[in-house]
Amino acid sequence: MDEKVASEALVPHFKLERLLNQDQGGRRVTLLGSLEDKPALLTAERAAFPSDIKTLGAFHKSLADVKNLGTNDIYHWYLASVGHGEDSPPDLKLSLISPCTEKHIKKYSPQGVRTVTESPQIYKDHIWSYIAKQREAGRLDWVFNILEGRKEQKDIIFRDPGQDGAKEEAFLLAPDLNWDRKTLTSLHLLAIVERRDLWSLRDLKKSHVAWLKHMRGKLVEATVEKYPEIDHDQLKLYMHYQPTFYHLHIHVVHVMLEPTSTQATGKAFGLENIISQLESLSGGEDAGMSDLSLTYTLGESHDLWTEVFHPLKEGRAG
Repeated sequence: MDEKVASEALVPHFKLERLLNQDQGGRRVTLLGSLEDKPALLTAERAAFPSDIKTLGAFHKSLADVKNLGTNDIYHWYLASVGHGEDSPPDLKLSLISPCTEKHIKKYSPQGVRTVTESPQIYKDHIWSYIAKQREAGRLDWVFNILEGRKEQKDIIFRDPGQDGAKEEAFLLAPDLNWDRKTLTSLHLLAIVERRDLWSLRDLKKSHVAWLKHMRGKLVEATVEKYPEIDHDQLKLYMHYQPTFYHLHIHVVHVMLEPTSTQATGKAFGLENIISQLESLSGGEDAGMSDLSLTYTLGESHDLWTEVFHPLKEGRAG
């Protein structure tokens, strides 16, 4: 038997003892076991997807046991397997956007990244009107579907009516539908406020500090109660700027969740840091995040780069 054949014959004889580690959002596992009564480690990682059009064109037809996780407006989420038996666990998480927009296509296309600094004046002159426009034309229908009880109600983990019943402080917590609902080290939850006058972290003021602290405490408490395997200090809370959608929300994730561009410096702003910034601001209760310069990253296809920051860089902005 040649060396290649002999090596390939080892894997089927691996005897599993326990799962040693799982990382990369559940895409890689390291197993502890034995071969011929000697300790052995087996690491399995899902292979990269092919890039040729012919193979990709047949990919969706090879999917088996497609199960819907949720549907809200134009967004659909599934678990699926690739050509395995009925008893095999799903090995793919699918997201479908239909119909998608040009903005979706830009978001998911490869692009260069730029670092920009948004001053209070740039926010006032350019960004606020852009955000207002993004809130129009039904772009937040999927959020309002949740808040108004039309979608995803069975998935809500926690709903807070606000301190002393103050409706302007109400919020809810639900799984982010990009999470597979089972891999705790890739836990990703979303807290959405019910009031509609707060569009992003730019709208937060010193007067909101007590509420933000209340939310943080309740979100951590609700998460560890729902998932007792997780401790308080294994959670990370942050907001995006610029966010994917302009209705104030907080991401709650496991600290071991694989860092991606959405969690990187220049995109994710830690909730504790936001609270500290607000507390340290000079001025009265109306002082807020709109008074600060914020530095973050933008893709080169993002409208804010092409319409605001690139023209400003070249001295062409009005």
